Amino acid sequence: MNRSATHVNEFVLLGFPGSWKIQIFLFMLFLVFYVLTLLGNGAIICAVRCDARLHTPMYFLLGNFAFLEIWYVSSTTPNTLANILSKTKAISFSGCFLQFYFFFSLGTTECFLLSVMAYDRYLAICRPLHYPVIMTRRLCCILVSSCWLIGFLGYPIPVFSISQLPFCGSNVIDHFLCDMEPLMALSCAPAPITKFVLYVQNSFFLFFTLAYILRSYILLLRAVFQVPSAAGRRKAFSTCGSHLVVVSLFYGTVMIMYMSPTYGISTLMHKILTLVYSAMTPLLNPLIYSLRNKDMKLALRKVLIEMRIVKTI
Repeated sequence: MNRSATHVNEFVLLGFPGSWKIQIFLFMLFLVFYVLTLLGNGAIICAVRCDARLHTPMYFLLGNFAFLEIWYVSSTTPNTLANILSKTKAISFSGCFLQFYFFFSLGTTECFLLSVMAYDRYLAICRPLHYPVIMTRRLCCILVSSCWLIGFLGYPIPVFSISQLPFCGSNVIDHFLCDMEPLMALSCAPAPITKFVLYVQNSFFLFFTLAYILRSYILLLRAVFQVPSAAGRRKAFSTCGSHLVVVSLFYGTVMIMYMSPTYGISTLMHKILTLVYSAMTPLLNPLIYSLRNKDMKLALRKVLIEMRIVKTI
């Protein structure tokens, strides 16, 4: 990145200010959350790979979603942990914009992957006879690859444009990560076009994927209510309920952050909302999917038993 237009070589992330005891408490809390997130999502990946009963499109997508969540939380949490213990709380200019790029790219990939998972459930319940023919392994790979490509090809130009703004004043960011609004607020030259383009792009990604998910579930729920047996309806609701909970958690907090007027929201609330969708959601996803899914619970139990056997050998 060209830094000739800026006098800033690094940024200071204030994080969550407080006494040293509070910082140690936050460090331990975030570390526990991070480790549990890695273990939970890693367990889902192992279960999907090791259990032949889970070699279906739904669990293939779930395994990829768990893989994405590991990278998503890793784009911010390690630096947050280091920042808590740091005396300077500094992050390099390039490091800040790399974090900004990966954070937004992975978040966008998650939006599209959630919509693909909704499409999979729609086909499975609304078109069960055509499902095996349509939702092939090849189509799953194409859809997942497209989610990653869209996510990572959508932000190089906007992020590069923001990095070229002149940062000639303060370099202090009152946040625990490098986000769009705090970075643009530090620029000493307004960039309304860049801000507008990024806002429109974020809005399009969010509304397009959310509208598709809602449409899929409206059609899906209509089909579920037509199922004659109560047991069939319960099974359909159980497989879709987990996905809806994840969608609600992720989109609810993201849209409050980026789609609603934020003038009345305090800086602390901004940080808490960001923490929910960047750290809490990846932590809760394995619990939501495993506790509400009988096949996943059996597969996870099988993985744990095999790990114990390996340890005893």
